[in-house]
Amino acid sequence: MILIIKSSIEAKINQYLKLKAQNILMKQTTLGELKASGYKPLTIKEELRLNLRKKLAKKEPIFTGIMGYEHSVIPDFERAILSGHSINLLGLRGQAKTKMARQLTGLLNEYIPYIAGSEINDDPFAPISYFGKLQLQEQGDNTPIAWLHRDDRYVEKLATPDVSVADLIGDVDPIKAINEKLSYNDERVIHYGIIPRANRCIFVINELPDLQPRIQVALFNILQEGDIQIRGFKMRMVLDMQFVFTANPEDYTNRGSIVTPLKDRIGSQILTHYPKSLAMSKLITSQEAKKDVEKEKVVSMHDLIPTLIERVVIEARTSEFVDAKSGVSARLAISALENIYSGVERRVAINGDKKSLVRISDLVSIIPAITGKIEMVYEGEQEGPLNVANQLIGKAIRSEFIQHFPNPEKLKRKKNKEENDLSDGKINNEDAFGRITAWFERGKTLELHNDASDKEYGRILNSVDGLALFIDEHMPDARPIEKMLWMEFVLHGLAEYSKLSKNNMDEGIEFKDLLGSMLNF
Repeated sequence: MILIIKSSIEAKINQYLKLKAQNILMKQTTLGELKASGYKPLTIKEELRLNLRKKLAKKEPIFTGIMGYEHSVIPDFERAILSGHSINLLGLRGQAKTKMARQLTGLLNEYIPYIAGSEINDDPFAPISYFGKLQLQEQGDNTPIAWLHRDDRYVEKLATPDVSVADLIGDVDPIKAINEKLSYNDERVIHYGIIPRANRCIFVINELPDLQPRIQVALFNILQEGDIQIRGFKMRMVLDMQFVFTANPEDYTNRGSIVTPLKDRIGSQILTHYPKSLAMSKLITSQEAKKDVEKEKVVSMHDLIPTLIERVVIEARTSEFVDAKSGVSARLAISALENIYSGVERRVAINGDKKSLVRISDLVSIIPAITGKIEMVYEGEQEGPLNVANQLIGKAIRSEFIQHFPNPEKLKRKKNKEENDLSDGKINNEDAFGRITAWFERGKTLELHNDASDKEYGRILNSVDGLALFIDEHMPDARPIEKMLWMEFVLHGLAEYSKLSKNNMDEGIEFKDLLGSMLNF
């Protein structure tokens, strides 16, 4: 306890001293004062490297909210920073590439000085623009300086086919030349693009392959020699930047690819990936999904539902109907979880209930999230988005069913033997399934409406002979409110294993005897 208090006090003292030193430094308003303070300028890559080494030594996290990359992507990222490399994060959509890039600002110094009024954040000790050099020449140590916060040192550009060299690098501004009566050969007529304005910053280009090849060529010099050239000007402007690119694999679509010479100039290419376990996927989805206190007051969620949602994503990534090259984003599970909360909230409002548990039939709410987040191959288009979504949900239920109950495919009904011996106090698995299916074999039909109240929902499920008994046997610790969820899950599972017939209706789901429905058809 004493050690904890001592550690907390030391941390507060260190924070106070750091803030005090920062405040003293930021009181410097001229270059002369900055020199007198003993300030030593660093390049952005030196900043990143030194601050990363400090965090590693103190075992402080580099990234927050990035899970599943602890032993793969993050170590590669750290090695790239220590090497002073430009970085390309290559992976399918929804793999936290941009999120990682945005957190890189945490490795920058809190503030850096620049020449006040400079468009490109000129270093007071080594200006590169005409404006910066003129200020230093005319005012010397009286050159005014300003301070740039690390959050303002992050610049991001989404690559689109309409991006031009002028947008990125810059161009001659004829209006400026006319207004100020300057020659086109004067450096002052240059209009800087987004890259020069990001001098001494982290610059991120998302979806790099979408840049036209001729635009990618314009990046060659800045990545290799660190300088830019504008039009026909005889000038060499050496920029101080940390480049980070994000891209999908080159064979993602026909939209474009990274030209080979540009790829060769990028220091490190880091491969990202989807979560390697279902448990990790659930953690990520839970973290990223929007939290709504009002929804949580009326919606109760059993762990089975998030598990099924993640299984839907897993099934989609291996489905013959879904384009594997496109990938299935983690955003599918995030949107699905948000949708299912809203679906139950809607049902509660319709029925005037105070609170309701998410049901298996509520998975109908996630269909819009599925159809909007997957790209299908030709066979998938022929099958239709709605059918593909329902099939993915069905396969997810099938996969999860055998994690909790006996596999119906391995249970063989024994004929001409007595299977109803209950002397041991337990229900035989085959007999339990047999009782449930026998109820439907008698011509019974069960309809579960999406908007049914909890009372009606329970009444319908309890009408099936043997269903409640099966749950009592296999889920003895289930709470009464959860029992209904498992009862419905058994019906869906038996349907997926072809023991029952399941029909999706506009207003809900219908369960029938499989053979009887085939004969009627």
